[in-house]
Amino acid sequence: MNYFELYEMPATFFPDAAVVKAKYYELSRKYHPDRFAAQGGDAMAEAMRMAAVNNEAYKTLRNADATMAYILKLHGMLEEEEKYTLPPDFLMEMMELNEAVSDYEDMPDNEDARLTAMNSVAEQLQAWEQATMPLIQQYDAAGQDRALLAQIKDMYMRKKYLLRIQERIDTFAAR
Repeated sequence: MNYFELYEMPATFFPDAAVVKAKYYELSRKYHPDRFAAQGGDAMAEAMRMAAVNNEAYKTLRNADATMAYILKLHGMLEEEEKYTLPPDFLMEMMELNEAVSDYEDMPDNEDARLTAMNSVAEQLQAWEQATMPLIQQYDAAGQDRALLAQIKDMYMRKKYLLRIQERIDTFAAR
């Protein structure tokens, strides 16, 4: 089931949060299993299925990264556990970023190393957003061009990489 169709809204990377929330509550009431208890059997099973779909749709459409992945999957551009090769220049930048994180891990009391690692990730995420926003706006305005979706997919995979590095910093800092 297409979550955008379920919520009666256009496919967009930034769905209106108020519309998503309102539709979620509307469908939650409509498909609440207690409303189908008297009918039992198939009606109850369908209500439970639709309640689960509604929950997953809400969870997906209120998270920008999940929405991006969902749109890419809708267009057959992203597969589960896909092995994607990022460009060598990006990987070189990430190697340098990983070195900054390793410096921080090697010297956890060194505030400069921590700030360097955190600032480097923040800068990369900001650059990612600046590069990605025009692509998303173009998609939202023009639609389903495969070449554009391929560019968005590349940006999505880059962000996943950056978020793994950020998680590494956060996990280490929490120790």
